[in-house]
Amino acid sequence: MKPKMNQQRKSLRKLAEGGIIAALYTALTLSIPVASFGLTQLRVAEALTILPVFTPSAIPGLAVGCMVSNLFGLAIGANIAGAWDVLFGSLATLLAAWMTYSLRKIRIKGLPVLSTLPPIIINAAVVGLELTINIMGFSWYKYFTTALYVASGQFIACSVFGLLLYSALNRSGAAEIIFK
Repeated sequence: MKPKMNQQRKSLRKLAEGGIIAALYTALTLSIPVASFGLTQLRVAEALTILPVFTPSAIPGLAVGCMVSNLFGLAIGANIAGAWDVLFGSLATLLAAWMTYSLRKIRIKGLPVLSTLPPIIINAAVVGLELTINIMGFSWYKYFTTALYVASGQFIACSVFGLLLYSALNRSGAAEIIFK
């Protein structure tokens, strides 16, 4: 009986972790909608894309947080990528989070630098395409330009802010406490 209770506790803890990450992602995204949606975007919540390095619960947490954020952004008229962003943006985040988790053990000078790349590359491709189609009409030049804009914002959020978050959680010991 006891092992079953421990398993239930672990499952409930993982569900709660994912839910908290989704809520944090949504709150951070919607707190600065001007920066979170648009051609040139710096979605501060994307710093949380480093969390799959600590816990697999972040994978669905980030995807759900992205979906809720994109849905609210659409409802308030901030999400200019359109309704497809609710689906494809969320799927892109899910895939990027899974890839981040897969790269978590590869370190450069103790930092999971490669883990920051999937959200940059995938969002540049997917969100860049959504924005190009919804705002300007497709052409390869417009697509690559838009993808570059998205990638630059993602780089700041994921690589710069994400690695700062990683370092803060790791060095303070908070990661060990939070993500047992």
